[in-house]
Order: sequence, then C-alpha cells, then structure tokens
Amino acid sequence: LKLIVIDDECRIINTMAVNFGKELPEFRTENGVHRHTDGVTVTSPVHMWLKAIDVCFEKFKKCVDVSRIRAISGCGQQHGTVYWNENAEKYLSNLCESNDLAESLKDAFARNDSPIWMDSSTTEECESLEAALGGPMVLAEISGSRAFHRFSGNQIMKIIRKEKQVYESTKHISLVSSFVPSVLCGRVIGIDAGDAGGMNLMDVRKGIWSEKCLAALATTDKEVAILEKKLGSIVPCETVVGKMAPYFCKRYGFSSECEVIAFTGDNLSSLAGLCLQSGDVAISLGTSDTLFLSVHQYVPALEGHLFRNPVDPNTYMGMLCFKNGSFTRDRIRNVVAASDWKSFATLITQTPPGNNGNIGFYFDDNEIVPNIRRGDYRFNSHGEQVSSFEAAVEARAVLEHQCLAKRLHAENIGYDISRRKRIFVTGGASGNRHITQMLANVFNCDVYVHENADSAALGGALRARHCSMYREKDFFNISANAISSRLVAQPNSDAVKIYDRMLPVYAKLEKKIAAGRKE
Repeated sequence: LKLIVIDDECRIINTMAVNFGKELPEFRTENGVHRHTDGVTVTSPVHMWLKAIDVCFEKFKKCVDVSRIRAISGCGQQHGTVYWNENAEKYLSNLCESNDLAESLKDAFARNDSPIWMDSSTTEECESLEAALGGPMVLAEISGSRAFHRFSGNQIMKIIRKEKQVYESTKHISLVSSFVPSVLCGRVIGIDAGDAGGMNLMDVRKGIWSEKCLAALATTDKEVAILEKKLGSIVPCETVVGKMAPYFCKRYGFSSECEVIAFTGDNLSSLAGLCLQSGDVAISLGTSDTLFLSVHQYVPALEGHLFRNPVDPNTYMGMLCFKNGSFTRDRIRNVVAASDWKSFATLITQTPPGNNGNIGFYFDDNEIVPNIRRGDYRFNSHGEQVSSFEAAVEARAVLEHQCLAKRLHAENIGYDISRRKRIFVTGGASGNRHITQMLANVFNCDVYVHENADSAALGGALRARHCSMYREKDFFNISANAISSRLVAQPNSDAVKIYDRMLPVYAKLEKKIAAGRKE
C-alpha cells in the first residue's frame, strides 16, 4: 500500500508505504498474497488490506497536517474482487474510531479472501464466456479484451459455479479500486468506468454493463438482474463519490469536508500519473513488459486491452502485457556475455541496426502478446529458420525482437505512428541505454525516463486535485508540473528507416510462428 501527498503546485510533499509481508506478518502472506496448493489459485486476505489502511494513516498523521487534505483518490490492483455480505452497509456506516477497521468489519464479507490478478484458475470460465458471446473477438469488441484468467467476470463466474453459498450470501461485489473508497466513505461505492473495463463485463464504448456478458454468468433474466444489482451502477471516473467517514476524521484528523473521488485501476492510474496524452507511449520494463497508451479509435484486438481513459473522455487507454521481459533479456545475456551487461553492450555494437537481416523471437514462457508457445525462433536474412546465431547477432536480436513487438502490437490496438510524440520508460531496464536508443529508433520518437517511481499513486493524487479543485480545466494542462522526466534517447534517422523496413518482415515471421503453434 502506497500513499503520496501533493500540494496545489503538484509538488510531492510526502510519501509512505506499508509492506504487507514485513509489517503485517500475522497474515502469513508472500508479498501480500496466498498461493494455494493447486498452483493456480492466488488470493489476498481482505482484512490485511483493512489493517494496512490503518497502519498507513497512523504513519500519515505523524508526518502531515491531515486536516489540510482537500481530496483523496487512488487506485487498486486491477481485477481483484471483494464480496460484501448483507450486513456490510450497517458495519460501514457505524465504524467506531476506538476499533481498527479489521475489527469493525470482520463480519462484513461473504468471502474473506479476494481472488486477485495473479490467479489463473478460471480456464473453464474463460472458455464458457467466449463461447457464450460467440468467440473471443466478439467478447473483445464488447468488453475491450478477450477472456483472461485474471479478469473479474471470470472470477465471479467461478464463485457462482463453485461457491454457490458465498455468491448467495453476497450483497455487493466490489473491485479493489471500489472497495477502498467504500471504506473511506462508510458506504458501498460503485465500480468506476475505467477499472470496470478489466472485468469482461462492461460495454467499454457505452460505459454500462453488457447484458450479453452478464447473461453468460447468470443464465436467466432474474439471475442477470440479481448479478447486476450486486455489481451496482458504474460510476464515471471523475465522480466525487462522497466525503471521508467520521471514523477517519476522528481517528486521524481528516476534515469532514475532505472529498473522495472514485478510485480506478492501477494501470489506468499510472496513465494519469505519467500525464500520457494522445501520441505518448509508456513502457514498463520489468519481469514482464507492459505498454500502455492513449488512443482515439476503439480498435479491439485479441492480444491487447482497451479501457475507458480515466482522465480524457475522448480517448481510450490501450494496454499490452508481454510476459517475457527481463528474465528473457537476462537469459540471453547470461549465455552470450557470461552474465555481464558491459560485455553484452559491446556485442551489440558489433552489429548494425537491423542485424543484417537476422531476426529472432525469444520466449521463456508461453507468450500472451503474441500468442506463441515458449521457445527461441531464429531466422536468417533469407527468412529461413536456423538453430543458432553468433553471440553478437543473438545479443542484438533479443532486443530488436522485444522493441519491434511493442510497436507492431501497439499499432494493432490503435497506435498511430504518424501522431507519435514521446515514449516514457520505467522499470529496472530503463537505465539500459541500448534498449532506450533502440526504442527511440523503432518508434521514431524521443525517449524519456520518468523520475517519479510511484506513477500509480501519483495518478491518484493528480486526479483528486483535478476533480476536486479544477474540474472544468484540462487535466493535462493543470497537471503538467507533476511531470519530472529526462531525455535519454533520440531517434537516429538512418536506423529509423531500417526498422521501418524491418517491421513488416518481422510481422510476417511472427504470423508464421503463431500459425505453426496451431498445427
């Protein structure tokens, strides 16, 4: 759990965090989660989150004049679901400042463990949802994504099918992002239109629940109506959902006039924290690589996701998750450069951009984007598959593969290369100048490193400021002071031309590999 405080000039005043494993060891989690013995079910204890809120605010009141906080917003990990029982509203509206949240709300849930984004136990449900809608592309056209294990609708379907008593005892279903403001306001708050896009249940273009998607979970009209009531009405992203409950005013010193703005999903909040505008791309380089961007056109694809943009109602947020990121880069480095990045960098300089026509594809695990099974696939300049590359060719090939894949699939979900502006990179590999330079050349635009590490938390603070104080003004104009970034790479015109010619060749080979997967 992280918290950021900004002032009216968008300067960061304070930051604090709660480490679930270290500070709340009584819940016996590993990095805040419980991995179940079946190897696919992953949950988090709801009461741990409640206790973390109290621990965070205890730290908060010692560092900041809490009474001066005008508004609060934030985000939650996407896809996680919380199941409130029929007594939840009573407990929420009667929080006592002498008891902590976990104690006061101990009997408010139909299920004490929340399925979270790491869960992959819903294969049957994903198949059922896609079949009921007429195929994965039909589902993507409605909900912004094909069915994914972690998406909330599939998790809810699993509860309906396999935990009937839990579902029947559930009066309200929250996402993590609506669970937190529900606690802060002392009443159940609806799911925001941004994060609802990570459920496979909302019509993304209309911003309302899709009757077709709901019907795949609850088969009769009566059951659909019950499910829709449990989910509640979708809340626009910019909604002031209430004010801080008396519990937080009395226990921590918040003003009773402090407004709570609808929370959203963590990835959507990062888009706000980076102030990404149309033409910008953000790339997080980590264990898995994530790319997100603002797009004007609604162009659904099987491998990506489209959400309603939480800070720009005229655009959508597109997102791509590449499963094979830093571990794959590290593996190739270990093989060709004896685990040394300096030696790896030297190897890259021994080959030109375009790698003399050699192209490789590297997947330690079955890839999501594109849908290709694990393995290494190498092609020479004639398009012929080969078993190996020389060390220098291999070093460049793995980076060119990952950079070209990002551009190719960004264009597949609506990125317009002719309207390009900037790339922001974050994550451990953002300091690798060869990667950032290659991204600049492949996308033909400047690359910046964002100085603020917690873009998701910052996005919540910026949205709170905008919605509470500057609602009638453009979010990007009034949030510009929050951007702290430095230019790290600019495109080389000769390399740009090479990669422009290389991209369709790369795309053709990728299709060839994907087709082979189905044989």
